[in-house]
Amino acid sequence: MTTAEEKPELRASLRRQIEAAGGISFADFMAEALYHPQFGYYTSARQRIGKEGDFFTSSSVHSLFGRLIARQLAQMWQLLGKGSFVIAEQGAGEGHLCLDILTALEEEFPEFYQLVEYRIVEISPDHQRGQAANLKKYLDAGRLAWCVMEELQGMQGCFLTNELVDAFPVHLVEKRAGKLLEVFVVNGAEGFEDELRPLGNQAIQDYFRLVDAEPAEGNRGEVNLQALDWMRQVSALLGKGFVLTIDYGYPAGELFAAYRRAGTLLCYHRHQSNEEPYLRVGSQDITAHIDFTALQLIGEQQGLETLYFGEQYRFLLGLGFLEALLELQSRETDPQRAQALRMTLKNLIMPEGGMGESFKVLIQGKHAGRPELLCTRQIKDITLPAGMF
Repeated sequence: MTTAEEKPELRASLRRQIEAAGGISFADFMAEALYHPQFGYYTSARQRIGKEGDFFTSSSVHSLFGRLIARQLAQMWQLLGKGSFVIAEQGAGEGHLCLDILTALEEEFPEFYQLVEYRIVEISPDHQRGQAANLKKYLDAGRLAWCVMEELQGMQGCFLTNELVDAFPVHLVEKRAGKLLEVFVVNGAEGFEDELRPLGNQAIQDYFRLVDAEPAEGNRGEVNLQALDWMRQVSALLGKGFVLTIDYGYPAGELFAAYRRAGTLLCYHRHQSNEEPYLRVGSQDITAHIDFTALQLIGEQQGLETLYFGEQYRFLLGLGFLEALLELQSRETDPQRAQALRMTLKNLIMPEGGMGESFKVLIQGKHAGRPELLCTRQIKDITLPAGMF
């Protein structure tokens, strides 16, 4: 079965692969759907982010998100001695977060700005084109360049991602009669279908032993093995500094809680979510919430110490969200625009219907000690103006 906005070439390619192999893991299917060199969701030309796309990111909501992150990065630079500092961002989308961070550094931390090297790791040619257009000022100024991961070896600074890891291909597992089975994709009469097979991948078994949790009887769950390899790679590349990961996810115990019967896999198309990954193949996003327990444990094995883990709203409030909102409001003379600004920015911190609670922030450090980061400021220490919301 095909739908509008289908990519028949990708569907045909997948059917051939499945026929030749007698079925492929869901992880392999998801990798092709998202990253096929010609027809993948992230590699082909498409408006993905923003009002005309399929989803919003925190950096596409308002520039304040990047400005607050810039404050944390400036403190990290100070903690490392105020020398040369690399900000490496992987999967930078259209470049909005990079633009907002560099703009904030240029305006608020000019000494840091003159020493910073911003490097973007990007596999999508379509995204690179958008980044080149949006970041021309900083490319021309020599503050920004693209690179591959290996060129970051030994870097001192901060490795930054915002909504990257959730788009890594995941293995799907389901527990039946006390045993974990893996979901494979096969060709059916009406299209792609699930087929449960005995778990033969040792890496999946090792993953569940690592996090000490697994789906309950009858439940499904996702295993993001690529996230573990990525964490190992980032840890090895970083000479001294920090890893800042922003994404939606949970600790393992919550990710595999008994009430989460269908797991967290979701697809996004035109700002509508669905649970049909075999529809609109190559034309819709496929994501799964990430396991922050796994990232922390793998990081610890590789010499990364967890310095902060919490909800996005706590992170932003600690960095001065409320104070910044009041300042922005004070500049706005039109009451309607001031209200629109408040409503827009509330999306970044509100738990229900916003990004404040489902998104988490993990900061890990390597050879950086145990500093008190700016983002750890407690909510009780923030004075909330009466009637602000």
